[in-house]
Amino acid sequence: MDRAESNGEPLLRIRLFGGMSIRDSRGADYLPRSRKTRAVVAVLALNAPKPVLRMDLTGLLWSQREREQARASLRQAVHELQDAPGPAWTKVLVAERHHLAFGPRDISVDAVDAIGPMAPKDALLSLMREGFLEDLGGLDPAFDEWTRTERLRLRAHAGAAGESLLRDAPAGPETMTIARALLRIDPAHDAAWRALIQGHHEAGDRAAALFAVEQWREATGLATDRPPPPDMADFLAKVQVPARDRPRGRGEPGQSESGAVRSGLRLGIRRMRVIGGHGDDDLAAGLAEEITTALSRFRWISCVSVSSMAALAGDIDEERMNWPDIDLDLVLDGTIQRGGDRLRIIVRLLDLRLGGEVIWANRFDRAGGDTLTIQEEVGAAIVAQIDPELLIREGERAASGNPRTASPRELVLRAVPAIYRLDRLAFHGAGALLEAALKADPGQTDAMAWYAYWHLFLVGQGWAPDPEGAATRAAALADTAVSLDPNDARALTLAGHVRGFLMKRPSEATVLHDRAISLNPNLAIAWCFSGFSHSYLGAHDTAIARMRQAIELSPSDPHLFFFQAAIVTPHLLRGEFEAAAAAGRAAIELNPWFSSAFKAHLAALGNLGCEREAADVRARLLKLEPGFTVRDAIRRSPLTRPEDVARYAEGLRGGGLAEG
Repeated sequence: MDRAESNGEPLLRIRLFGGMSIRDSRGADYLPRSRKTRAVVAVLALNAPKPVLRMDLTGLLWSQREREQARASLRQAVHELQDAPGPAWTKVLVAERHHLAFGPRDISVDAVDAIGPMAPKDALLSLMREGFLEDLGGLDPAFDEWTRTERLRLRAHAGAAGESLLRDAPAGPETMTIARALLRIDPAHDAAWRALIQGHHEAGDRAAALFAVEQWREATGLATDRPPPPDMADFLAKVQVPARDRPRGRGEPGQSESGAVRSGLRLGIRRMRVIGGHGDDDLAAGLAEEITTALSRFRWISCVSVSSMAALAGDIDEERMNWPDIDLDLVLDGTIQRGGDRLRIIVRLLDLRLGGEVIWANRFDRAGGDTLTIQEEVGAAIVAQIDPELLIREGERAASGNPRTASPRELVLRAVPAIYRLDRLAFHGAGALLEAALKADPGQTDAMAWYAYWHLFLVGQGWAPDPEGAATRAAALADTAVSLDPNDARALTLAGHVRGFLMKRPSEATVLHDRAISLNPNLAIAWCFSGFSHSYLGAHDTAIARMRQAIELSPSDPHLFFFQAAIVTPHLLRGEFEAAAAAGRAAIELNPWFSSAFKAHLAALGNLGCEREAADVRARLLKLEPGFTVRDAIRRSPLTRPEDVARYAEGLRGGGLAEG
C-alpha cells in the first residue's frame, strides 16, 4: 500500500522518544531486530528526505572497525531492512551506491513532526519527558556523541517553545505544568523556577513554595547559607516567600504568616536529652542529625534541625526555647539512658497543633557498642516508622476539614487512609479525591503516584470494569510522576510496582526500586516492592530478604498486611508451604479485605493438603472476588518462570479453586 492508497497516511510511523518503535498504518511492527540497524533508521529518519552518505553512517556506527568491515556491516543492516516482511521498507528506503535516504513523504517521525509548523507548541516539550533514543546508548562512541548533539538540539527547540508558552499562559496550574516541563530539560531555568514558586504562593501552599526554593537552590548550586542573587531576592520578597527555609512570624501553629493553613508539614528535630550524664552527648547530637537527614528524603516533610532553630532564634538555649512560638507543626524529641552495657532510647513525636500532644512514641534498646552503628540503626527505624504514621494521621486530619476548600495536597492526604483500608466504598471515594487533586493541579506528582497505586489495587482486587484500561492508566500516571520528579523515591517505587505487577516487566521494575532505595533507604514500601520484583524473576531468596527488611524497618506500618502478604509468594515458590501459610494467616488477620493475600495463602494450603482451612479461605476469596478461577490467576500473574506459575496454579487447584 503506498501513501496515496492510504489516504495520505505515511507508510511508516517512527517513534524515537520513549523507546524506539516503527509501525505501519495498520499497526504492524517494523522495528528491526538489530540495534545498529535501528540506529541507521534513526539517523535516516532525522535527516529525511536529505540523503546520508554511507561513509557518514559507517563513521557513526562502526567507527572502531576497519573500513571494509564497516562497509560490510552497513550492507548487512540495509539487507535486514530490505528483507523485512511486508512491502513498507522497499517503498520507503532509497538505497544508492554512495548514500541512503527515506522518501520525503513516506514516513512520520515524532521528533520531526513535533517541531513542524502545524505541531502544537507543547508537542516537543511533552515528548522530552520520555527520553530520546535511550534504548540505543552504547552502540559506538561516535553515535553516542551524535545522539547527545541531537538531544541538545531538540532540547533547545523544546525550551524555546516552553518559554513562549510560559509567557502566554494564564496564571494557575497550566503555568506550573509548563514550568515543570521546562525544568525537566533545564533544571536551572530561572523563569520556570519563578513561575513555579509564584504558582505555589498564589495557591496558598507556602510549604510547597518553600520546597521549590530549596529545589531551586539545589539546581543552581547555591549553598543554603548564601543569599540569592539580588534579582531573585527581590522576586522572593515580592511574592512573600522567604529566601531561606526558616521560621517566620508568630502565627498559630500550622498556619502561615497570612493565616492560611499550610498543606505541608514542618517538623523540628530536638537533640536527644542524655539522662544520667554517661558521656553520650555525641550520640545525642549524631542521632538528631541522622534523623534530620533521613526524614528530609521524604518529599512531603520539611525538616528543621534544632541547631538551625536555635541559630535563627538568636542562640536561645534549647531548654528555654518556646516551641509553640516557632513555625512548626510537629517536634520529635527523646531521651538516651545507659545502664551497664545497654542503651535505652525513647523517642516521642509531639503535635504542636494539638498543644504538644504525644501522637507517637517508641522505645529502642540496644547494646552499647559502636556509636555510629547505633545512630544509623535507630535513626533508620525511627524514620521508617514515622512516615506511614504521619501519612495516616495527616490523612485523617485532612478528612476533618471542608473538602470544598481542600488544597490538592490535602485531597491526596484524605485519600491515603482509604487506600490502606481497602474498604470498597471508601476506596472508590479515594479515587474521586485523587482525580479532583489532579484536576486542580495537573502537575501534582504525589497525586499521580498515589492514583497509580490506587489503580494497581483496583486491578488486584478485581474491582476494575476494564482491567487493561486501568493498568494503562496506572502506567501513564506512574511514568509521568517519575518524569516530573525523578528523585521522588515513593513515586519511583510505585511506578516500579506498576511496571512489575500490572505491566509484567519485572526487570524494569527492579531498576526503579533500586533507584528508590538508593534515594531513601528508609522507605519500607520500596523494600517490599523490590522483593516482589525479584520474586517475579525467580530470585526468591533475595525477595524474602528485602521483604523482611521492610518489616524490620517498620513493624507497625499500616502497610504491614501488605508486607506479610508479599512474603507468602516467595516462600510458596521455594516449596516452604508451612512458612507461606503462616505468613498468609497473619496477612489476613491484619486486613481481611486484601484479596491477594487469600490467593497465595490458598495455594500454600492446597500444596499442604489442608482441605478444611482451604475451603474457608477459598470461600472468603470468592466473596471478595466472585468467579475468580485458576485461569484468572495465571492470566494476571507476573511470574516469569514456568515452574513458578505451575506451582502457584497447582496449589490453587489443590485448594479447590475452579479451573475456569
